[in-house]
Amino acid sequence: MAAILSALKISIATFWSILEYSSPMVNLVWSYLSVFAFSFILGKILESSLSVKPSSKKEEPLPSFRFSKPFSVGEKKITEVWRRRVIYCLQHERVEIITNDQGNRTTPSYVAFTDKERLIGEAAKNQAAMNPINTVFDAKRLIGRKFHDVSVQKDIELWPFKVVAGPCNKPMIIVEYKGEEKQFAAEEISSMVLTKMRDIAVDYLGSDIKNAVITVPAYFNDSQRQSTKDAGFIAGLNVLSIISEPTAAAIAYGLEKDNGNTFGKNVLIFDLGGGTFDISLLTITGSKLEVKATAGDTHLGGEDFDSRMVNHFVREFKRKHKKDISGNPRAIRRLRTACERAKRTLSSMVQTTIEVDCLYEGIDFCSTVTRARFEELNMDLFRKCLELVDNCLQDAKMEKHSIHDVVLVGGSTRIPKVQRLLEDFFHGKEVCKSINPDEAVAFGAAIQAAKLSGIGNKKVKDLVVLDVTPLSLGIDTQGGVMSVVIPRNTAIPTKKEQKYFTASDSGGADIDIYQGERTKCADNHLLGKFRLSSSPPVRKGFPITVCFQFDNNGILTVSAEMKSVQRNQITITNIKDSLRKEEIEKMLEDAEKYKLEDKEYKRKAQARNALEDYAYYMRSTVNDKEIRSKLSAVDKKRIEEAIEQMDLWLEKNELAEAEEFLHEKEELESIYDAITAKIQLR
Repeated sequence: MAAILSALKISIATFWSILEYSSPMVNLVWSYLSVFAFSFILGKILESSLSVKPSSKKEEPLPSFRFSKPFSVGEKKITEVWRRRVIYCLQHERVEIITNDQGNRTTPSYVAFTDKERLIGEAAKNQAAMNPINTVFDAKRLIGRKFHDVSVQKDIELWPFKVVAGPCNKPMIIVEYKGEEKQFAAEEISSMVLTKMRDIAVDYLGSDIKNAVITVPAYFNDSQRQSTKDAGFIAGLNVLSIISEPTAAAIAYGLEKDNGNTFGKNVLIFDLGGGTFDISLLTITGSKLEVKATAGDTHLGGEDFDSRMVNHFVREFKRKHKKDISGNPRAIRRLRTACERAKRTLSSMVQTTIEVDCLYEGIDFCSTVTRARFEELNMDLFRKCLELVDNCLQDAKMEKHSIHDVVLVGGSTRIPKVQRLLEDFFHGKEVCKSINPDEAVAFGAAIQAAKLSGIGNKKVKDLVVLDVTPLSLGIDTQGGVMSVVIPRNTAIPTKKEQKYFTASDSGGADIDIYQGERTKCADNHLLGKFRLSSSPPVRKGFPITVCFQFDNNGILTVSAEMKSVQRNQITITNIKDSLRKEEIEKMLEDAEKYKLEDKEYKRKAQARNALEDYAYYMRSTVNDKEIRSKLSAVDKKRIEEAIEQMDLWLEKNELAEAEEFLHEKEELESIYDAITAKIQLR
């Protein structure tokens, strides 16, 4: 058994894609965050023949949760996927899913702070309506972004929790924890979820987890990817690799559909989750998966569909009752939960009812919504998805008829209108529903983790994945115009050179590296910069050769050379907007502190429960007819008074330490033992 465990690998597939096509206002992670979500994927692959077919049946007796990213730990692997998290274990020659501590297959990426404790996952989500301003979700939509990003500002208007500008324009989440105001970066929130999921995996495996493979939305830029790595590091994980979610889903599809054919098959992965939308077009030939093009929107998913319904009913409530509930976080949270539930119901029914008791100022709210109305509210978003599919086809230089399969991934693909529009777009081609849309990404990440670990059968070991750059890379040129060196959807690894000329007589040139698709550099993402000096100064029009080299691990090396004069380069492994070393070290210290606080709170809760259980046992014993008949009136009164005093003590000492609860229990035990000893002597 020890040999098998040592070969085990876990993969957590991403900090931040949701399981149910939406996540409440849920919720990256990071969802990422996030998403990415962060759900773990534990992969344990036996060296013998492996049947890797992800189940699409709800009755499958195996558990799981899903994130928007993936990890692997020590001799194990995990996969995280932002909104939700899923844990897979590859054993018995098939993929298995591990339930979380609540016994469920999915875990929402929520973190809540109260005056007593920190809650993560379902416990956090379940109390969100009572504590909306201190319940954090959607870390995936903050991770790797700037506070003044347009998308961040739009989300802030919807979130009940507070987000402010921190150092270097970094968004910081404000909550109240144990009576004190605390600030957290999105990476910290995501790391808390990852830590929770890792602990679940450790409990299941009975051994530590250290390494991780992480999946992220295909359209995450380098800053978002690096921030996701930081979240994994803060969670105590060594991130071995990051792969795109659609690519992970394609791995799941490729292994499930592998029938020995060697000819190329063009497959479009349509990944619509809770917070992000990705499309990847791949050619699958045997064990080789070659990404041809990607497209997507990191701010489009089930949460946006929920928001349309919420806004619709806010207007209806105002129209009916002349009251505006948009500024009440608790009312909006409760309404959003009802809308999310209604959205899921409308996937199987044509009409449903929204009911929220005492929604605002004692007013009950009840309304109906039809599937047609839901589709009308979101039609522009659905059509935007199709526009991005068309863009992906154009980038890959493929026609609709050349696509062999359209694979649905992500909970939001369960929406009937989305499926119909997609089938109409491909001239009636039936979409592929043979793989579980909630678990495909996690499944693929687990397989990738197994491959990186060198375990599994020949099919897994022979797997080759060729990815592409999701966004263009280039430099700033005269007038602030971005000159593209590596166009988006270029196969990686790659190396490209381009020649430029100095714009004036000078002693050198500044090389500013950007990522994005806009013409103006200011509208794109600055990755890094360096100075190419020249002594003596060169004249206007002097040639400069710029070389971009992008490897499989996402490391970009940019060099520039003035022939016969000077050469300089920069290797971009830590993106400009990612956390500084000292910031990560501080977050690691905080994470350890919060972990100890959680452990102590759990110890207190267990001690209090033990005290209350013992008091209940004493009360039950006194009420037992047989024992009661043997007690003297004095002893009976003494027990009843002891229990009553204990109840009063508990009311006044809710925040007592564990030792105090244990001491009170010992007092009760001494009273009870002394009295029962007298009965035995009789």
